Amino acid sequence: MFSKILIANRSEIACRIIRTARKMGVATVAVYSDADARSMHVAMADEAVHIGASPVGESYLVAERIIDAALQTGAQAIHPGYGFLSENPDFVDMVEAAGLVFIGPSAASIRAMGLKDAAKRLMEKAGVPVVPGYHGEGQEIVILATKANEIGYPVLIKARAGGGGKGMRKVDDPATFPEALAAAKREAKAAFGDDRVLVEKYVETPRHIEVQVFGDSHGNVVHLFERDCSAQRRHQKVIEEAPAPGMSPEMRAAMTDAAVKAAEAISYCGAGTIEFIVDATEGLRPDRFWFMEMNTRLQVEHPVTEMITGVDLVEWQLRVAAGERLPKLQDEISINGHAFEARLYAEDATRDFLPAIGTLHHLRFPPENVSLRVETGVREGDSVSPFYDPMIAKLVVHGDSRASALAALTAALEETEIAGSVVNTQFLAALASDEDFAAGNVETGLIARKQSQLTRQQEPTAAMVATAVLTATDRIVEPDAADPWLAISGYAHFHAPKKMVMLSRGEDMIVARLAVAANGNTNVSFGDERQIVAPARLNSARWPGHVTVFSGAASHTFAVADPFAAVEAAIAGGGGLRAPMPGLVKLVRVSPGEKVVKGQALLVLEAMKMEHTIIAPHDGIIEEIAEAGAQVTDGTVLARFVEQEAAS
Repeated sequence: MFSKILIANRSEIACRIIRTARKMGVATVAVYSDADARSMHVAMADEAVHIGASPVGESYLVAERIIDAALQTGAQAIHPGYGFLSENPDFVDMVEAAGLVFIGPSAASIRAMGLKDAAKRLMEKAGVPVVPGYHGEGQEIVILATKANEIGYPVLIKARAGGGGKGMRKVDDPATFPEALAAAKREAKAAFGDDRVLVEKYVETPRHIEVQVFGDSHGNVVHLFERDCSAQRRHQKVIEEAPAPGMSPEMRAAMTDAAVKAAEAISYCGAGTIEFIVDATEGLRPDRFWFMEMNTRLQVEHPVTEMITGVDLVEWQLRVAAGERLPKLQDEISINGHAFEARLYAEDATRDFLPAIGTLHHLRFPPENVSLRVETGVREGDSVSPFYDPMIAKLVVHGDSRASALAALTAALEETEIAGSVVNTQFLAALASDEDFAAGNVETGLIARKQSQLTRQQEPTAAMVATAVLTATDRIVEPDAADPWLAISGYAHFHAPKKMVMLSRGEDMIVARLAVAANGNTNVSFGDERQIVAPARLNSARWPGHVTVFSGAASHTFAVADPFAAVEAAIAGGGGLRAPMPGLVKLVRVSPGEKVVKGQALLVLEAMKMEHTIIAPHDGIIEEIAEAGAQVTDGTVLARFVEQEAAS
């Protein structure tokens, strides 16, 4: 076994690897960028090496610096985690050329499965069912559009490299194919450095079911059963579970057999995942699943497999990389109960899941136990930066049955408190309680079909507002008195005035007054409501300029308002369309002086490696527009225009 390894990754997965390495007595070396200098994974590791500036292209993707860090610290092997360089075969070659061990598959295996088109041709030869589509080399639009017509709409354009939903577009109409193709290619180029795509038949009622496989250097390959990852938004996974609901013994046998065949076809060594698309129109049938791709690395959702099998997959990775045989054979691996994983993101579900940034001023997770794991790489006070994926944590739960595991997930979400950035906790809870999801009737279009109801925000109750008001002030206010003069706002006769607090939530301004009643309760009055609040109140957090109140999985954030600042902001904000998040202006579609109509695309903003189209909120004439290539921050004015009525 290795005595020291370097982890070529960051945040949650780096912390996850460090925990297992520590359990095994293996020392760890972390690497970090400028943005991660005080991060959790740096604090947890035995050593840490700075590798560059915050952008990934200047730090976590610079292979030479990572290898130098391993050599300088005496590490014997490099664990890539997932993402970044984890599926880069050239990196594997460089690691081995430096005399180090890559904790993962061979460069040949990664190359065989790294490009979706070549992988599917290989799988066809191995007897693994493959989804109908075009996986050829030709990339001219006339070829791709012709193939799309032959396959039949709707089709799915997919980047042949990478994953995570990047470079992927569903196309329903031939007229929109050119624009969708251009967008998919741009996104793929930005995310993976490769803009080549493939075109596949879009399965109308698809489920995304994947099989965890593991191989060693002695020719052994096993599976650790399946995971269902069908709950997705924008082709990215949200809640994963194991085993898959509705899975029959016949279907499981067919899928796991195909997965093992796929791994054996490339002499696979290490942890990997075979992903299948399943047509669930008539339930799960052994003749209705097709190979999509193989992830030649550990998956984000690997903990649900660990929970139902009792296997530490990271430990297996280290042992296999060190030349050991698989710790268990196939007949020694079994399923115990059910597990869910929910991904907590800094994102605004009400704005089509726009990624967010911010400082985590308040962070509370439920206590961990044998049935609950909290996988995170952040602590209270850490920041979610614009440079990396905005995932905050993963809540992983286990139960004897799917129903008990789902109840545990709901309870864990309700015990989670995050303030300082907008988060998706309420959305996750809404999804977990959705009747179709709860019944196991989940497919990849579920969230899109129900997005409006799953992302609907609750309005804060009077009790929540009153709690926010009380949390916003730490001062002791005077008791109510019988003096009628005290009924006059802002006037006090022989008594201190009642305290006034101003909060805002969106465009709503709340003016509240507090006073302590003779019985010790605090009276909070605002608008037409008068809420009597006892000392015991809802959980809340006060952070710079704000208050967040928690109610189950929901939270409501109020700004402690400065009325003069609000007026200034209103004056400054007129006529400007501002960036909803930090990012890069990738493409500009209009020019100053041009007339635009409501809903027209103005520019494309790239953030968190995804493209977001900024549209005109109303008809008007463009006065000013950001330049392509400009790096902008949250709130930067992207465009100024006058409404059509004012211009005419």
